Amino acid sequence: MHFETRAIHDGQAPDPRTGAVTVPVYQTSTYQQDAIGRPREGFEYSRTGNPTRQALEEALASLEGGKHGLAFASGVAATAAVLSLLRPGDHVVAGDDLYGGTFRLLDKVYKPWGLKIDFADSTDPAAFAAAVLPETRLIWVETPTNPLLKIVDIEAVAKVARKARAWLVVDNTFVSPYFQRPLEFGADLVVHSTTKYLGGHSDVVGGAIVTADRDLWERIKFYQNAAGAVPGPWDAWLVLRGLKTLSVRMREHAHNALRLASVLEKHPAVERVYYPGLPSHSQHALAARQQSGFGGMISFELKNGFPAVERFVGRTRLFTLGESLGGVESLVCYPPQMTHAALGPEGRALRGIRDNLLRLSVGLEHADDLERDLIQALE
Repeated sequence: MHFETRAIHDGQAPDPRTGAVTVPVYQTSTYQQDAIGRPREGFEYSRTGNPTRQALEEALASLEGGKHGLAFASGVAATAAVLSLLRPGDHVVAGDDLYGGTFRLLDKVYKPWGLKIDFADSTDPAAFAAAVLPETRLIWVETPTNPLLKIVDIEAVAKVARKARAWLVVDNTFVSPYFQRPLEFGADLVVHSTTKYLGGHSDVVGGAIVTADRDLWERIKFYQNAAGAVPGPWDAWLVLRGLKTLSVRMREHAHNALRLASVLEKHPAVERVYYPGLPSHSQHALAARQQSGFGGMISFELKNGFPAVERFVGRTRLFTLGESLGGVESLVCYPPQMTHAALGPEGRALRGIRDNLLRLSVGLEHADDLERDLIQALE
């Protein structure tokens, strides 16, 4: 079946008792058991399993082309669940451009715990190979990256991971499984913040992991139950609802973003635009090869530095200043003091995140209105 059909039907059969075509919200903490040691349908306690959450997990696995899905209370909870596979002394190679919350978790939580971490140029598979140590157990990348929209060659880095006998984890949040499915290129695990495009309406916080490896799934599922950072049934239902329109939304996000990126690229107030859908992007060909679309995220740098940034965000009317991304409404974010503040000035400078950088999450408003808003703010 095609993606659009699976998004509406997989894991979401009509309720067998009532015939309801929408998966019910099983707002319950516990379940009646038929006898001691005989839970009905395998459900005992909603931290361990819930029918609404199970429907979401099955749907996510289907859309990513995996066999097993796990839902979490947030994207960083999903990230922590992956890192639970590791032990003190293990080594992680991570892409150098990645979400500030992931960097904070690696550098401020797991590094003091005993994890060894090195960062590699996200655009260079050879840099990942050079960073590998005998104790490397995991390679972590985002593609496209946050906030500089770099593209990681998933297939090439997967070969590095296999040679090192390490797991490759890909954060697929920025383009969603509609435009990219990393498991098809050799990734072992895919991570999402379901808060973003999968939920799609800025009304829920969640995370997810998908894999085709049953052993990895069982190990992370044990952690999911033991640590308990699971979404409630209502949160799971909201993400499940979002999946039904994911294909339609992603096409429109990408359509609007390409138009605005083209406008920004030609504007005299703009110094540089980062959008893989532009032919001028240094990795446009790679993005076109492993993605079927370019997503709704744009980053750009303004001339005249931070004072221009302050003026710009104070003038936008449709682009709301705020963190997060992937909702139907358009947002503008200032990464140096918002999503990537945890890196500190030196860390940001090392990664090329300059003080004149802005990030747009392009929403589903009419492209004419969004273009007018950008132009009037820039001028």
